[in-house]
Amino acid sequence: MREDIGTLLAAAPMRRLQIMVVALCIALNALDGFDVLAISFAAPGIAQEWGMDKAALGIVLSMELFGMAAGSVLIGNLADRIGRRPVILGCLTVMAAGMFCATAANGLVMLCVTRVITGLGIGGMIACTSAMVAEYSNDRRRNLNVALNIAGYSTGAILGGLAAAALLEAGHSWRALFHFGGIVTLVALPLAFFLLPESIGSLLARRPAGALERINTILARLRHAPLDELPAPAAKVERPSFRTLLSGEYGRATLLLTVAYFAQIMLFYYVVKWIPKIVVDMGFDAASASRVLVGANIGNLSGAILIGIAAQRFSVRPLVIGAMLLGFVVISLFGLGSGDLTRLTVIAGVAAFFINAGVVGLYPILAGTYPAALRASGTGFVIGMGRGGSALGPVVAGALFAGGGSLLTVSMTMGAGALIAAAMLFLLPAVREQEQPAG
Repeated sequence: MREDIGTLLAAAPMRRLQIMVVALCIALNALDGFDVLAISFAAPGIAQEWGMDKAALGIVLSMELFGMAAGSVLIGNLADRIGRRPVILGCLTVMAAGMFCATAANGLVMLCVTRVITGLGIGGMIACTSAMVAEYSNDRRRNLNVALNIAGYSTGAILGGLAAAALLEAGHSWRALFHFGGIVTLVALPLAFFLLPESIGSLLARRPAGALERINTILARLRHAPLDELPAPAAKVERPSFRTLLSGEYGRATLLLTVAYFAQIMLFYYVVKWIPKIVVDMGFDAASASRVLVGANIGNLSGAILIGIAAQRFSVRPLVIGAMLLGFVVISLFGLGSGDLTRLTVIAGVAAFFINAGVVGLYPILAGTYPAALRASGTGFVIGMGRGGSALGPVVAGALFAGGGSLLTVSMTMGAGALIAAAMLFLLPAVREQEQPAG
């Protein structure tokens, strides 16, 4: 029976193939982290070369986020229809193309277009890898693995930030950052092609031609007995559509989670997009500003890892609500500013710790809310629609700064998103236990 496969893999220890899939997905999200934040590291150089004011720069900083929103919604739905693996390979190709095209940008419009293209691939990648990790994890490690997958984003931002600082200190222009990101993304494509299998959960939900043979091949690699035939379909088959997500038993949860993600990610991207420019405006150089952003991303990574570890032992929703509330407090402290670079870096790191714990903690909640047939669609819809907040965050902050808002005023205004997100999770109905994914 279908349930027997899911129960077996959910209860069994993680095998080598499962660990490899999770690790590879984390690495792919690390690419996302650098590809997204490349524009943040490049922002001071772009502003200087093209003479941009803060309002215009805010628009540039948001462009790939609009692409990420569209990619998460549309490509996440596509992954539930045609499979995780082909969509992940397609997203890598799009990301590499966008990064290389950015190196040739000679004006605002062209740069914005290339960032939208890059964002399409990143948005789809996050939705697909989130579903893939959930479906290749057992019960014991699922929440941790889903959190670590999203933590890969911060890992890429940290390593990319160090690379960006080195490139800038060596005298390279901002275009070198995109060239570096494009090369690394292109190298990941053959690794994913040869090492990443499809998930059993997706194959069982879609039942394409040759599904039984593909499932048995994966089961053999997991050292489990093969199936004689495909199990009977579930009595209730969920169709991966927006109507399913927005109505019936999923409607209320989808709405609340979307608003929560929107509000929290708006604050997150205020921090990661504006820190380099804020630090430069305080009188520090671009390399120092990159190091402050690295400090913030160390906080991002630490928050992601610890929320994942804690979620193995405690209920995840209260943990996430607490992190969101503390994030508001610390980002308000950041708004007081400082002439001490070390103090500024520490405050940015602590603020990022709580803010990103709030973001990452939403992903295990998403993985438990939707069944395998809807997991990429549901995750993609919530983070895609919610990423409107990520796109608006830099724009709103830029407009507030351009209108004369102080750092404290802007930080507290953007920090209010964490309060809204916490309220949405408080209203979220208890997530029912979903059938655990096979694979």
